[in-house]
Amino acid sequence: MDFTRGNLALKNHLENGKRVFLFEYVKKGYVRFETELELLDVDFFTTHDRKGKQREAIKFFFKRAGVDLNLPKLDDSFRTYTEPLFVQEFDLPDTTERKGLVTSRVGQGAYRKSILHRWRYKCAVTKFDDPRILIASHIVPWKNSTDEERLDVDNGILLSPTYDALFDRHLITFDEKGKILLSDQIMRDSFLKIGVNGNEKLQRLHDGNKVYLRKHQEQFQSSTY
Repeated sequence: MDFTRGNLALKNHLENGKRVFLFEYVKKGYVRFETELELLDVDFFTTHDRKGKQREAIKFFFKRAGVDLNLPKLDDSFRTYTEPLFVQEFDLPDTTERKGLVTSRVGQGAYRKSILHRWRYKCAVTKFDDPRILIASHIVPWKNSTDEERLDVDNGILLSPTYDALFDRHLITFDEKGKILLSDQIMRDSFLKIGVNGNEKLQRLHDGNKVYLRKHQEQFQSSTY
């Protein structure tokens, strides 16, 4: 996908000496100035047009002008996806599902970056901050999510590999306050051997995350008992 017209102007606004301002709609005929913005990052994702057809779109990430967020430089800028999708079923997907698997790859980069920004480039549990290692996980798995849920930032959590693997298999979950819950399918001593002590807590839990975490808890409980 090429950058043209307004998208190109936003992408290159800093090098062209152009300024971007954020206004919030208040009511008809009235908007409120919020702040000046600077481009932070950009990537692609798949969405639907007004006729309901899938199309590729651009997602821009901005920050408040003059603010140094001290974020690491990602090496996957402008890639259409950053990680493959793993399908657990061995049955070949039908045409609709196969199309979904292909088009879902466009947007993985944008989604991962959204989760990185939301969790400030740190593991939600350990605060580990190397983006090369961190995994942007769906709380409700991609295969069980609607199109909107698959790209909803609230359905994402940033985890280091050990916690991601456990979370993905519903061997851990988190309660409404972010406190970790451990499955009884693994002995407590085994959890300790991989550095999980049961006292962990999510560092930056958002209200929107709780909706998806409740669904994850339900699956965790059905898998545990």
